[in-house]
Amino acid sequence: MNITPLDIQQQQFKVKTFRGLDPDDVDAFLQIVAGELEGLLRDNSQLKEQQVRQNREMLDLAEKERELRDMLLSAQRVIEELKSNARKEAELIVSEAELKGERIIADAERQLGELKSRIEEMRRAKIQFEMGFKGMLDSFSKQLGNEQF
Repeated sequence: MNITPLDIQQQQFKVKTFRGLDPDDVDAFLQIVAGELEGLLRDNSQLKEQQVRQNREMLDLAEKERELRDMLLSAQRVIEELKSNARKEAELIVSEAELKGERIIADAERQLGELKSRIEEMRRAKIQFEMGFKGMLDSFSKQLGNEQF
């Protein structure tokens, strides 16, 4: 049974002539009890409203926390993907640099081989020139020697 402040205020008691309670004291006490009950009911109502608001706020905060967790996980995935892409790009750059270096070395070795071949040709040409020149000198020397005698 729920008793309201109005129930208390409207409560009537039978009046007995012998050894009864003072009706004014009873009415005054009932007014005090009704006022206290009204205050308690108001406080209870406010607390229930506050609880509802706090529950809503808690749900909102839980939703925001979930969203933040999702965003954090998403950001971590993006970071990992960026790292992976950066590693792949770095590996590609290194492999391209190695390939380019190998080409440069191969080209330098080819040029070195060509230079060695040209030097060898020039040595042969020099020897051939010296031999031809010596032969020509010997021939001129013989001709000069034959003419003087």
